Amino acid sequence: MTVPSMLLIRLVQERLSEEDCVRRGWILDGIPETREQALMIQTVGIVPRHVSEWPPTPWGPSPRAAAPRSTIVLSAPDTVLIERNLGKRLDPQTGEVYHTTFDWPPESEIQKRLMVPAGISEGETALKLLEYHRNITRILPSYPKILKVIPADQPCVDVFSQALTYVQSIHRSNAPFTPRVLLCGPVGSGKSLQAALLAQKYGLVNVCCGQLLKEAVADKSKYCEMILPFFEKETAVPDSIIMKVLSQRLDQQDCVERGWVLHGFPRDLDQAHVLDSWGYKPNRVFFLNVPFDSIAERLTLRRTDPVTGERYHLMYKPPPTMEIQARLLQNPKDAEERIKLRMDLFYRSAADLEQFYRQAITLNGDQDPYTVFEYIESGIINPLPKKVP
Repeated sequence: MTVPSMLLIRLVQERLSEEDCVRRGWILDGIPETREQALMIQTVGIVPRHVSEWPPTPWGPSPRAAAPRSTIVLSAPDTVLIERNLGKRLDPQTGEVYHTTFDWPPESEIQKRLMVPAGISEGETALKLLEYHRNITRILPSYPKILKVIPADQPCVDVFSQALTYVQSIHRSNAPFTPRVLLCGPVGSGKSLQAALLAQKYGLVNVCCGQLLKEAVADKSKYCEMILPFFEKETAVPDSIIMKVLSQRLDQQDCVERGWVLHGFPRDLDQAHVLDSWGYKPNRVFFLNVPFDSIAERLTLRRTDPVTGERYHLMYKPPPTMEIQARLLQNPKDAEERIKLRMDLFYRSAADLEQFYRQAITLNGDQDPYTVFEYIESGIINPLPKKVP
């Protein structure tokens, strides 16, 4: 009984959307068998980075465990494939397939119970190969530029070596990439706003390192007891703890599939090395430069209404009444001295960070936030010169 192609592809799609496939990659074997299946696969968004096909008569272990999102054309003369297929033997108890030449079991007990599987006679194999050749010529044009033909009429280890070399190679593509954006800049440079705009427009996951730590404490997560003492003493949380919380978030499926925009970490070269060593490598990095006077204006004039919790800015969003203005409070962190200290700390490390992220784009953050966003947006879609207005 043949499973309908659409049902089969839906089952494949469900499996490939599971977290292990998203994170580790996948190798698809046995499908597509026809051009119609190939088109259906592409329609539902299943797009391999490498494409391989082999006839329906494998001669031994196929190179399936080579790399993420890989399938490889193993080509051999039909006469060789028929001969190899005739050597297959089946263990009816375990379902294990052996071969009289390439993979004969050493145990005499297993040898005695082996039987010739159905459908491997010379005539039946020739019919399967005829069907394969008829379909493969229509499947391969669906995967231009990512196709590799490997002669299968050679030792298995040589075939595997060639397949592995191919799938580990990097192939340039015009396809959209998954953005992993890092925003760097001193306190008050507008990182949070730009991250929110990117998340809103492109569906990226907004990952604020400081907010993650606060949520870990508020949610009484497994890291709460590790973080809380540092919060209570108002001292920096160690990088090792930060990375545990951060990695837990960046490894979630939405970050892997949709991409992310990270801000608040790294703040210095050591943290950049730690982030890189954990395997989180941003493919777009932006530095937002804003002079101290502008940042002081943005932050020192911020106020909070202790009654309603509403936030105001004495210049950009003043309170509506004198009564409200009289009760407004300033966060101690917004005091000018503390802002200057935090800015100085950032700019001490900024040069090292820019050197570490050599492809970073430096922007003038002291302008309308939507103008800054346009520069960031164009830098994600099309790489910009290192310095822009």
